Amino acid sequence: MNIVLFTHPTFQGSQSMPRFAKMLAEGMSARGHQVKVLSPQPRFYKLPFPMVVKKWFGYIDQFIVFPLEVLKWIASCPANTLFVFTDQALGPWVPLVAGRSHLIHCHDFLAQRSALGEILENVTGWSGRQYQKIIRRGYSRGRNFISVSAHTQSDLHRFLPTTPLSSEVVYNQVAPVFKPVKVAEARCHLSEVLKVINPSAHSVREGYLLHVGANVWYKNKLGVLELYQAWREVTSTPLTLIMIGTLVGANLLNRVQRNSWGKDVVFLDHVQEELLVNAYSGATALLFPSLEEGFGWPIAEAMACGCPVVTTNKAPMTEVGGKAAFYLPRRPAEKGEATRWAQEGAKVIHQVVSLTSEERTAVIQAGFSQVKKFNAQEVLVQVERLYHHVLRQNKTTSERVGSLP
Repeated sequence: MNIVLFTHPTFQGSQSMPRFAKMLAEGMSARGHQVKVLSPQPRFYKLPFPMVVKKWFGYIDQFIVFPLEVLKWIASCPANTLFVFTDQALGPWVPLVAGRSHLIHCHDFLAQRSALGEILENVTGWSGRQYQKIIRRGYSRGRNFISVSAHTQSDLHRFLPTTPLSSEVVYNQVAPVFKPVKVAEARCHLSEVLKVINPSAHSVREGYLLHVGANVWYKNKLGVLELYQAWREVTSTPLTLIMIGTLVGANLLNRVQRNSWGKDVVFLDHVQEELLVNAYSGATALLFPSLEEGFGWPIAEAMACGCPVVTTNKAPMTEVGGKAAFYLPRRPAEKGEATRWAQEGAKVIHQVVSLTSEERTAVIQAGFSQVKKFNAQEVLVQVERLYHHVLRQNKTTSERVGSLP
């Protein structure tokens, strides 16, 4: 196959989308396909202006300059080329190839739902609502889709104006690097890192709680701290909380610093994969009480490394965690109810921390079984099969049209 992958520009700063695009590009290339990756270059964006202006210049690069460049290049692509959009948020580019073989990968529709007022925790302004309308208008021109979860697929079907030609669910893959490291070894490695960052925190050699996620609203970092505070108030054997991902804002930092348990909260920003694998492998539990997700990569990565998971009892977290995870209700928005939520959640944390050796082993084994659904090679096999299907489907349709009198 000749595959053209459209992906987000690197100057947006996203981590998960470039990782997904890299997985597709490398995976399809390894399977013998010709792969070309296309993304906007920072022409206007790189001009020396304040960030608030650069954002709009970035839109010029993405939605004016890039389409003009692509239109000229697409004309020379062979007829058997498959155009793949690595995220439905790239919808404004879909009309460029709507008449040719194409497929759109869908991750989550949180921004779309927020723009429609469906998510109270994320109010969208006027310009944001207009932007989401443009995105929806674009991907609605698509005919073939792959969603990373049944939950995402359900949202997709709600937003599409007509039934697509094909729509399948293929879960995200867990990279092969995510596998168990011996617990003592992992904790020793992490301990050496933390000595430099926060020498006053409790030793992590006896265990620690872990959270992994970017500093975005749906990761519910406030909820993570509320859970930790509630648990600290009832436990006699406190553990350090390690939060990995982009750093939190001033409000959450102030919350940490003004509490006595704040010295036991450690923030790590943009860690390398090796350290992340060690962090999962040595953790007593992963706290992942997300409000919403499209998939929830940390759940699968943690299970692959032998780490028990505490997450939200809402799809798609329940899809990814299956019977191997421990579940909490979604955090309520009302402050009083959120306090009670954290107190009940502290009981779940206590349950996981207090597991006997035999019980913990059973939980970890259940996680290993669950994570087989996200095997990297199996995911690529499914994606490749669907890519071939779209190309054959388009060829058959073209032949039928060509045979008409």
